[in-house]
Amino acid sequence: MALINVDMQNCFVENSPIAAPDGLTLVDRINLLIKSCRETGVLVVHTSHVVRDDKSNVGVMGEIIPTENIDLIRKGRSTADLHHRIDVADGDILLDKPRFGAFHGTDLELILRARQVDTIIVSGICTNICCETTAREANVRDFRVFFLTDGTATFGINDLSAADIQNATCATLGFAFAQLSTVSEMINSLKAVPTGN
Repeated sequence: MALINVDMQNCFVENSPIAAPDGLTLVDRINLLIKSCRETGVLVVHTSHVVRDDKSNVGVMGEIIPTENIDLIRKGRSTADLHHRIDVADGDILLDKPRFGAFHGTDLELILRARQVDTIIVSGICTNICCETTAREANVRDFRVFFLTDGTATFGINDLSAADIQNATCATLGFAFAQLSTVSEMINSLKAVPTGN
């Protein structure tokens, strides 16, 4: 099993137009899960959605996403760094990704298969963009997926509140792509499994 902790970067956690309103609260909740994962031998992977500083790999994403938001995730910018409060340890995998999903354009699947991982837990920001895409990518690659209803967060879009988007995304994923879980339920499940399994 592996925890794929998606894009807990400064620009998504706080102080930007694309930050989740409860980003800082989410950091604390995810850190509890990270601690439990380490205690039970679950691999922890932290992804960062970054593009090249010269934007040479932005592609059609740049036709949809506003330039100012692309600038926030340019490699080397402080806004693209993992938030300083996220619990990152030496044994964790740090994975840069050029698109929304953690599998596209990365060696994540190779890393997981080499460690005989067949199940992932998805946490992070944004629920309906990078987290959802990662969950769907994992599902079609025949990984079992646990998606955290309160271990992911997003922001409102147009007339839809963050809560509306969170609920709709989780409902869709739970219907066809993942098993839904809260952070506390996942921690309890991990504690019930003997260490090393």
